[in-house]
Parts: sequence; C-alpha cells; structure tokens
Amino acid sequence: MSDFQYNRDYRAMEYGGAVGSAVAENTLIKNVYWWMCGALVITGLTSYYVANNFSLMEMILGNKMVFFGLIIAEFALVIGLTAAINKISALTATLMFLLYSVINGATLSSIFLIYQIQSIGTTFFVTAGTFGVMALYGATTKRDLTKLGSILVMALIGIILATLVNMFLKNGMMDTIISVIGVIIFVGLTAYDSQKIKAMLAGAEVNDTTQKFAVLGALTLYLDFVNLFLYLLRFMGNRK
Repeated sequence: MSDFQYNRDYRAMEYGGAVGSAVAENTLIKNVYWWMCGALVITGLTSYYVANNFSLMEMILGNKMVFFGLIIAEFALVIGLTAAINKISALTATLMFLLYSVINGATLSSIFLIYQIQSIGTTFFVTAGTFGVMALYGATTKRDLTKLGSILVMALIGIILATLVNMFLKNGMMDTIISVIGVIIFVGLTAYDSQKIKAMLAGAEVNDTTQKFAVLGALTLYLDFVNLFLYLLRFMGNRK
C-alpha cells in the first residue's frame, strides 16, 4: 500500500471515529434533556392529580408523618442514586429518578392550594424560558464556569440556612430577599450544571455507564428547574 493510500485511509478512520463520538455525545445530551422533561411532566401531572383528589390531599398534607415521610424518601432517593450510581444499572437509575419525580409531584401539590392556577402557569413558562436561555448559554459559552459554580453552591447553603431561620422569624421582607437570591442562584446553577454535564459526556460512547451519568445529569437539571420555578413562584405568584 502506498504512503498516500495509507494516510488517506488513516485520516478517514480518524474522521469516522470523531463523527461517531460526536453523534454518541449528542445522543447522550439529548437523553439528559428528554429525561428531565419527562420527569417534569410526571411531576406536574402527579401534582395536579393529587391537588384535585381530596382524599390524597388530606392523607399527604393532613398527616405530618406521611408528608415528612415523603420528604425523607425524596432525600433518600437523591442521595441513594448519587452514591450508588457506579453500582446500579441504567434502568434502576432511571426508575429511581422517575419515582423521585412522582413523590416530588405529590409533595408539591400544595402549590395548587396556595397560588392561583394562572400564576402557576405563567411562572412555569417564565421558568422554562429562563432555564432554556441559561442552559443554552452554559452549553455554548467558552468561559469556564467552575469558579462561579463553587460560589453558587456556597450561596445555596447560606440561603437554605436563612430559610430555616426565617421559618421561625416569619419576616416578609426577608422572605422576598431570599426568593430573589434563590432565583439568581438557580439561574446561575442552570448554566454551570449545563456546562458540567456537557463536559462530563464529551467524547463519551453510548453504554450503560454513560447512560447512568446522563440520568444523573437529568436529575441535576430537573432540580435546578424545580427550584427556580418555586423561587419565582414565591416572588411573582398571586396567592388565593
């Protein structure tokens, strides 16, 4: 074989590998957003169904043991999924994520009792638009958002502590400030997590391991979306 023929064949194989890797990466990233959107749909439908079922609402919101049991189950699923991601299958990870979205929908059903449904709908579309813009920015920007992510995580810890304190103080002004800061934090985290997920899946092949990490990425963005929605709702939602 001539040197020309060898070099041409080698370049073709190298180009084919790069294209295959790019296709696999795009498939995984699409899966992240499909799973995230699917989980959001499940959460929304579950929340609406529970809100319109008096027996379920009474069982969940009228019984503190049931309500806090569901909250504990949510934390257990997130921690368990994150900790065991290397040991479980992609199917198990997906089922855990979907179960979490159902339980979260049940616990979030109370928003239909507190806020007008028009406000919930409007806030959802504002959240979707904001999330979409920041996710696109995070996935396309050349700027390294690692330092920003570290700052936002520390700010998130601070706002959680402030929220716990304000549960006892019940200060309206502080609640508004917390809501505004919460929106800023999750707007930033959406961009940061989008960039981190893209970097994590860069050049990856589609297999059971990468599918599991795509599910974990979907859970991360799902939590960003839900928290951004809740903070925006506290800030701009009209109460009944």
